[in-house]
Amino acid sequence: MADELELLRRANPVPGDDARFGEGPLGHEAESRLHHLMTGAGTRAGTGGERRPGPSRTRLVWALAATVVVAVTATALLLAGPSTTPAVAAPRPLVVRADSTPVPLDALVERAERDAADGSGGLRKGTHVQSWSVGMSEDKPPVTLPVERVVRWNADDSHTELVVATDPRHPGRRVLSDADDGRPRLVDDGHVISEQTFPPSWSDAPPQSPPPHDATRLGAYLREAQHLDAPPTTSELLDATAVLLDTWTLGARENAALARLLADAKGMRSVGQVTDRLGRLGQAYVYDGAGYRRMLIMDPATGAVLGLEATAAVDEPEYGVEAGDVMDYSAWIR
Repeated sequence: MADELELLRRANPVPGDDARFGEGPLGHEAESRLHHLMTGAGTRAGTGGERRPGPSRTRLVWALAATVVVAVTATALLLAGPSTTPAVAAPRPLVVRADSTPVPLDALVERAERDAADGSGGLRKGTHVQSWSVGMSEDKPPVTLPVERVVRWNADDSHTELVVATDPRHPGRRVLSDADDGRPRLVDDGHVISEQTFPPSWSDAPPQSPPPHDATRLGAYLREAQHLDAPPTTSELLDATAVLLDTWTLGARENAALARLLADAKGMRSVGQVTDRLGRLGQAYVYDGAGYRRMLIMDPATGAVLGLEATAAVDEPEYGVEAGDVMDYSAWIR
């Protein structure tokens, strides 16, 4: 890792004080350095499906995967043309519609249970998620990691993972699409960060084992998945929800069980409707923690979790963060 970080520091295709950092083409020397960076060792290392710690951890560990963050940011600058906004700009927080009526979580649970009774939607191992997180540094501006990831499991318990950088010219646009054969296809500009096939593997421990569709058992499952010694706090439950959805695409019964757990969590309040980053209408529920706010977005008809967003609630001047800044988000796609 140290060698890879040193390679990134030496490459530095566009210094932070360079006038071209915001927009404009790279010079010959910068392009040469960046080409060396992108074709050298360590630059195609992917996320490996790891889940970043949630905001309940110290400073929310915003700096996860710093090497990949820098590499993707450099790639995004290549994709962005002279008249476009580079991907280093943070997204704006989701805005609740002023004319919307908040729907209590208990009401959403009832809808999820009705959907489950109809037998629609089955559990499937694997995920399709668009995510973004900000990397933190005490001496440099924040940088971003906009990626989309598709994980698909095969009948022999092998699986594939494709991770691409989202198109910085169209923030929030879906980059990957699942074809009829179940294999992801690139549909818009998107630099491939990693494309890997893993041999057969199986585990009977959460979150790799199938999640139950009973709320009580699902609560115990998520507690084991997070290695908790006590019932999860609301923040820990939201962390566990993200881990679950980064591993499984839930069916209707699992959606209902998860909705019940979230409805029983303390501190979750309904705030109204939002349009998420994939253009979907959802009901938003907010949890205020120490120094941060988390917004959970749920499908108003089925109770399925659509997304989770974290924003800073206080200024962090040493990191260039202001209250209201988006720190990370995930948008899960069926």
